[in-house]
Amino acid sequence: MPLPALPTNSLTAEIDRATTELTPKLIAWRRDLHAHPELGNREFRTAGVVADHLRSLGLDEVRTGVAHTGVVGLLKGARPGPVVALRADMDALPVAEQVDVPFASKVRTEYNGEQVGVMHACGHDTHTAILMTVASVLAGLRHKLAGSVKFIFQPAEEGPPEGERGGAELMIAEGAMKNPEADVVFGLHVTSMLASHVIGVRGGPLMASADEFKIRVRGRQTHGAAPWRGVDPIVTASQVVLGLQTIVARQIDITHEPAVVTIGAIKGGVRNNIIPDEVQMIGTIRTFDEPMREQIHARVRETTEGIAKSARAECEVCIKRGYDVTVNDAALTALMRPTLERVAGGPHRLLPMPKVTGSEDFSCFQQVVPGMFFFLGVTPEGKDAGTAEPNHSPRFYADEAPLPLGVRALAHLTCDYLEAPEGLRRLD
Repeated sequence: MPLPALPTNSLTAEIDRATTELTPKLIAWRRDLHAHPELGNREFRTAGVVADHLRSLGLDEVRTGVAHTGVVGLLKGARPGPVVALRADMDALPVAEQVDVPFASKVRTEYNGEQVGVMHACGHDTHTAILMTVASVLAGLRHKLAGSVKFIFQPAEEGPPEGERGGAELMIAEGAMKNPEADVVFGLHVTSMLASHVIGVRGGPLMASADEFKIRVRGRQTHGAAPWRGVDPIVTASQVVLGLQTIVARQIDITHEPAVVTIGAIKGGVRNNIIPDEVQMIGTIRTFDEPMREQIHARVRETTEGIAKSARAECEVCIKRGYDVTVNDAALTALMRPTLERVAGGPHRLLPMPKVTGSEDFSCFQQVVPGMFFFLGVTPEGKDAGTAEPNHSPRFYADEAPLPLGVRALAHLTCDYLEAPEGLRRLD
């Protein structure tokens, strides 16, 4: 049975007017952040810019140092009501920028023991600038809000440095969703998979879980001219690579959900005529369903161990669970879809988002409260979204024209939810 239509909030005109007035600041913030990117758990300057801005708005509380460099701002409306959390990620990637714009990053830093370029190659600069602007819009309307808004600026979405904790999981552990407790959480991500000014959303599984695996195949070193005198881990590892591809192709019901098993690197040997003792491989597993995830983990182990045993080799398989599936609460997504359609400008601008095999630690917030995550198309006009440079590319460029749409979307989602009748807000 479809949910009753959610009434349009009473602040529509004021939100849109404030967004238009603030657009120059939005663009300036985006360009400043883009020119000064910082890696995960090292977003010191970014956090300072965010915290100073939130304090200037007179928010009721601004917490800093959450999960190392995270910032949480609390805006209390004039009247009691629910609590909406809005999240933006702040970190950049170890990528040397190749986009020719005046505000291109020239930052270099150390990452995993080597000097690298740093770039907002995933668009987190736009997320941060958008949420800073949303905070400005809603702070100007606080005397008309029934409820509260938590602005969560998160570090290390791309993962913390080796040996450190960070990201959404640590923010939640350090109380980002409490005092007061959030009722729902919304977030967005810019993407070159959609044309400019197009919003993509879907209920249920949206982005995949991401698990890392390492495989070590041990043989017995021998002369390359006499392989029968040893155990060849290179041939064995090659068979493992092929065997792992049969898991998704032949052993998993992909009519239920898609899945991916990928080997990203393989290393073994130092010389053409020496069969080495050992080969190491690393890879990733992407799934949209928890039972299927567990099944694939088991099959990776069984396949590797079986092939190694057949070759008289030994093996070790280590699977490290990463981000869980990003699952949009179905009832919340259905409730808020009309808001996105209205803000986007009609059904032709709000598209059903295909499942994305990338991952997001927004999933951590969705395990605490119902959440909805959506995509904002930023492919520049005149470019084909199907061939535009993807997120994480050194040539990724986010068109600035749709950024005000991201502001309006988050602000309208917040106000529509705050003003919704209590019966509609009950998502069970």
